[in-house]
Amino acid sequence: MLVGLTGGIGSGKSAAADYFATLGIDVVDADLASRAVVEPGQPALSTIAEHFGAGIVDAQGHLDRAALRKKVFSDVAERKWLQQLLHPLINTYLVEQVAGARSAYCLLVNPLLIESGQQQWCDSVIVVDVPVATQLTRTMDRDDNTREQVQAIIDAQASREQRLKNADFVITNDRDLPSLYEQIDALHNDLMQQCQNHQE
Repeated sequence: MLVGLTGGIGSGKSAAADYFATLGIDVVDADLASRAVVEPGQPALSTIAEHFGAGIVDAQGHLDRAALRKKVFSDVAERKWLQQLLHPLINTYLVEQVAGARSAYCLLVNPLLIESGQQQWCDSVIVVDVPVATQLTRTMDRDDNTREQVQAIIDAQASREQRLKNADFVITNDRDLPSLYEQIDALHNDLMQQCQNHQE
């Protein structure tokens, strides 16, 4: 069984995914996939450098993700160009990772699960939900970004309403970690029961 996990920037989906992993669940993370396909030596990195200029690669030959983020979140056409290049590569990588999963269910973590259409791969979708004001303050504190930078990222993602409309399960993460973990424990038990029902 494949379960999608999504949430806007600063929602705490990484903390949620990490906790699912401690429960023995295989986690396939689209953020890791998006890094893997632009590693030094990968063809996508050369294509990005040709398109945006050599300044997009740092002295060690790695992609300067902060510089790239500034370019693509201030220009819709550039963001679309990058997505068209990377999404097929990321999808292939994710499919391979999911195929290798061995736990009762596999968790596919992607902040763009809805936008990419990957929710259609999933048997059910979990949304980690917080108010937009919380997303702003958490991300500004964490990444040392300006309010404008964070707002641009939020605007580029599916709206809170769109995510919730696609949710089978909602985890509300506007309190502390114990509250988050308690909700995940209950959800994990439900999902394990679903897996068992499928097998019977």
